[in-house]
Amino acid sequence: MRFNYFELADGKYRKIIGNIWKFTGFGVLAFIVFLVAVNFNLFWLFGKMPSSDDIDNPNSEIASEVISSDGKVIGKFAYENRSPIDFNELSPNIVNALVATEDVRFTVHSGIDARSTLRVITGIFTGQSKGGGSTLSQQLAKNLFKLREDDFYKGPLYNVPGIRQLLIKTKEWITAIKLERRYTKQEIMEKYLNTVEFSSGAYGIKSAAKTYFKKEPSELNPEEAAILVGMCQNPSRFNPKFHPVASKERRNIVFDQMVKYNKLSLEQGEALKKKPVILNYSPESHNSGPAPYFRQFLKDWLKAEIVKEGYEANDIYTKGFKVYTTIDSHMQTYAEEALRENMKDQQKKFYAHWKGKGNPWVLESKAKEGRYVEIPNYIESIAKTTARFRELKTEYDGDLDKVWRDMNKKNKMRVFTWQGERDTVLSSMDSIRHYKFFLHSSFLAMDPRNGHIKAWVGGINYKHFKYDHVYQGKRQPGSTFKPFVYCTAIDNGFSTCEHVTDQPITIQVPGGSWTPKNSDGKYSYRSLTLRQALGQSINTVSAYLINQFKAENVIKYAHKLGIKSELPEVPAICLGIGDVSLYELMAGYCVFANQGKYTEPIFVTKISDKNGEVIKEYYSDSKEVISQETAYKMIHLMRGATQPGGTAMGLSRYGVLDGNEVAAKTGTTSNFSDGWFMGITPTLVAGGWTGGDDPTIHFRDINLGQGARLSMPTWGGFFQRVYADKTLEYKKGTFLKPSTVSISGDCVFTAGEGAYIDSTQKYTPPTAKPADDELL
Repeated sequence: MRFNYFELADGKYRKIIGNIWKFTGFGVLAFIVFLVAVNFNLFWLFGKMPSSDDIDNPNSEIASEVISSDGKVIGKFAYENRSPIDFNELSPNIVNALVATEDVRFTVHSGIDARSTLRVITGIFTGQSKGGGSTLSQQLAKNLFKLREDDFYKGPLYNVPGIRQLLIKTKEWITAIKLERRYTKQEIMEKYLNTVEFSSGAYGIKSAAKTYFKKEPSELNPEEAAILVGMCQNPSRFNPKFHPVASKERRNIVFDQMVKYNKLSLEQGEALKKKPVILNYSPESHNSGPAPYFRQFLKDWLKAEIVKEGYEANDIYTKGFKVYTTIDSHMQTYAEEALRENMKDQQKKFYAHWKGKGNPWVLESKAKEGRYVEIPNYIESIAKTTARFRELKTEYDGDLDKVWRDMNKKNKMRVFTWQGERDTVLSSMDSIRHYKFFLHSSFLAMDPRNGHIKAWVGGINYKHFKYDHVYQGKRQPGSTFKPFVYCTAIDNGFSTCEHVTDQPITIQVPGGSWTPKNSDGKYSYRSLTLRQALGQSINTVSAYLINQFKAENVIKYAHKLGIKSELPEVPAICLGIGDVSLYELMAGYCVFANQGKYTEPIFVTKISDKNGEVIKEYYSDSKEVISQETAYKMIHLMRGATQPGGTAMGLSRYGVLDGNEVAAKTGTTSNFSDGWFMGITPTLVAGGWTGGDDPTIHFRDINLGQGARLSMPTWGGFFQRVYADKTLEYKKGTFLKPSTVSISGDCVFTAGEGAYIDSTQKYTPPTAKPADDELL
C-alpha cells in the first residue's frame, strides 16, 4: 500500500478547517447566548438593562428655564445646567467637528463600528488599551443611562475582574443598537450633544456655548465649535478657561481630524490652528445673571405651584419646566443699572459722611447731642447670629473664649466693594463691620393696567447680600403712606378744593397726647391746598386728616388698596410708622394709576413642561376698590410733588417730566433710616427703598437721608433708560381724566360735589380758581 502524502495532508486540513468552523460557530452561538443573557439579565447575574420605555423616554435631567416677557432665558433651576436643543439649531461647524473627531463612520454604522469594536475587544483581553471604540450612539447610551456608575444596572458578575468592562461595553452596544432603531441619526446627535458635560457647570451644547462664548449653538464659529467638541473627550482637562494650552492643543487636533476627513481644506485647517483661543466666559450661577432676587423668590413660589399640579417640589431641577414671566429683560437691566449707579454714589457719600466719626451704628440719644457713641456690643450681638459663630461654638464645645479668639483671628478672604471684589485679610468680626457699613436698596416696576411686574431688584449684590428687600424686607414707609390717608379723606367726602393750615395739631391718645412736627421741625402757618400739602409732604395736614377720619378707617383703606401687613391703629400711622414691603406698597399705588381698580401683582403668565404642554396659566385679577374719580384726584394731588416746591421736583434733571405727567411721593422715616420714592406714570409705576441693614444705620441729617436723595435717583435713571428705548411700549404721556371731573388749579371736583363739614369748621366750595397767593 503506497503512502499518499497529499491525501493525508488534505484530510488534515479539512479537519482543521472543520474545527475552525466548529469553534467559530460555537463562538458565535456563545456570543449570541451571552448577548441574550446580558439583555435579559439571565439568572440575575448581569444586572438590568434600560427598558423599552427608558429608550423611548430617556430620563435626562433638564433644567427648568425662567423666560422673560420678551423671550429671553434669564435664569435656570437645575442640579445640572442643561437646556435641550434641536438639531436644526446646531451650527454646521459643530456637526462637522463632532463627526470628524468622535465618529467618522457615524452615518453608515448601526450603532456599532466593527473596526473600533474589534480594537477595543483586543485591548480588553490583552490588557492594553487600543484607544476608544465608542460610537456616538454608544456614548449617548453611556450618558443617558449611566451604565458604568448606576448601581441599578450592576449585577454579581460586575465584581469579576475583566468581566465588568466586557459587560459594560456589551450593554452599551445593545443599548446603542436599540437607540439606532428608535431614533434617526440627527436625533441621536442632537441627544448626544444635549447630554455631554462641558465642565464649569455646563451640561449640553447650549449651556456650553453660553458659558464659554455667550452665544447660541447656531452662532459658533469653527474655532469655538472645535474647542467644545475637543472637550467631549475630557471636559476638565480641556477646559479652555483653566487649561488654555491643553485646550488649544486639543482644538488643533480637532482641526487635523477635520482636514483628514475633508471637513476642512488643508489651508483652512492650518489658518485656524494659528488663531488664539478667545473666550467670553460667563458660567451660569444663581448668584449672577439678571434678576437674581426675583429668581430666588420665584424658585420657592414655583415649587409650591407645581406641587399643586401633582409634581414633586424638586422636579423644578430635573423636569425642564418653562416658566414664562412678566419680567422684561431690557427693563430689568435698566433697573439694575440705575440702582447700581445710584448706590455707588450713595455709598461714597455715606463713607464721607461718617469719616472721622466712627461707625454709623451709634446711640441716637448721644447723636442728637452731637456725640457719636457706638451701640454697646452691637457687632458682637450680630456675630452671635452668624453660621460661623454657631460652627465654632460646636467645634469648641461651647468654650466662648476660644470662639471669640477664632472670630477675631485674621484670614484671607474676598469681600464685596463697589470697585469690585477685593482680596484682603480680615477677621470674621472685621468682615461683619465691613458689610454692616453698606447701604442697601430695592426697586420694583409694575404695569398698573394688568399687574405685570416688569423689573425686580431686591438688593445691591445677590452674591454677598441674599436678603430680598422687595418682598421679604418690611420697613416703615414714612410719607409714602400718606396717599392712603388722603385717599380715605377724599373717598369719604373731603374735597380737594379745601385748604388746611400748617399749624400744630394735638391728638389725644391713650396715656397722653401726640403733636407731630414737620420734617424741619417748623410750622409755616400757611393755608395749603391738599395738592400743596401732599406735594410738600406736610405732616400736620396728614395729622389733621387722620384726626378727622380716624386711624381705623385709614387702615381699612390701606388694606383695601393692597397693603397686606398688619398696621398699628394709632394716629401716627398717618406718618407711615407701620412696616410694609415695597411689593405691597407698589400694589397700592397702582390702584391710583389704574382708575381705582386693584390688580393683584402678577409675575408669571404660564408654566409649561419640557414638551411645551401648558401646565397652568395665570391671569390678572382686578376689582374696583375706589371710584375712578377718587383715583384721578389722588393722581392730581401727587403730581404736586413734581411741581416747584414739591419734594420730587428734582425729577426734572432726568428729563422725565418733559412732555410727561408724573405723580410721585417721597418718604423719609425718623432719624432718616429709610428713604423711599414712589412714582406713577400713565402706564408704568415704579418705586424703591434705600437704607441701612437695620434702622440704626443711616445718614445723620435730612439733606442726605431723605427719600428724594436716596431713592429718587434710581427711579429717574430707570425711566431715562426706558424712555430712550424705542422698542418698549412704555412712552411718555398723560393720565386719562374721567369725564365726570373738572380741574381748577390745585382743585379737582366732580359735578355736584358736596362740601365736607365737621363740627369745628365751616366750609364753602370754591366757585372760581383759588387766588394766586394761595398757590406755590
